[in-house]
Amino acid sequence: MTHDPPLPAPFAERFALLAEVKFSGPRSSFHNCFGCGPHHDIGLHVRTFSGEDGGVLCPIAIPRRFEGPVGMAHGGIVAAYLDEVLGGAAVNHTGRLYITGELTVRYVKGAPLERPLLGRGRALLDSGKYLDLEATIEDWETREIVAKATGRFFPMKSGDPPPMI
Repeated sequence: MTHDPPLPAPFAERFALLAEVKFSGPRSSFHNCFGCGPHHDIGLHVRTFSGEDGGVLCPIAIPRRFEGPVGMAHGGIVAAYLDEVLGGAAVNHTGRLYITGELTVRYVKGAPLERPLLGRGRALLDSGKYLDLEATIEDWETREIVAKATGRFFPMKSGDPPPMI
């Protein structure tokens, strides 16, 4: 499977056979989302792929511009990446768009900058009214978890800003 745009070298082989989870159509307003939007000039550009056991995998490399403590990512940026992994897991689980209702983050160790990381996310509970999800970010090489999160996500309602598909 060919991905557009192509994934950076460390991720290309692992993600080659995985389907990318798309949040919306080519003209969607989500293309400007800070977290997942490919057109946001300083955004995170998180991409989500269907993984094993109904979960998702996200290739991540945190740019130096998001440095907090020396040599590590700012905690708020790590939380934003986890929020995107959870959101991707919600879309993958139901095919619907969700918004974050609650987010709890546990920082296990400093998240390195400019190194390959792997986000993993999955749904834990689908109540019909909300989804409870969990996510981790781990070091690509060592598999050590650097941060983890749980979240409660609610489906977008008709009064929420619509995606422009």
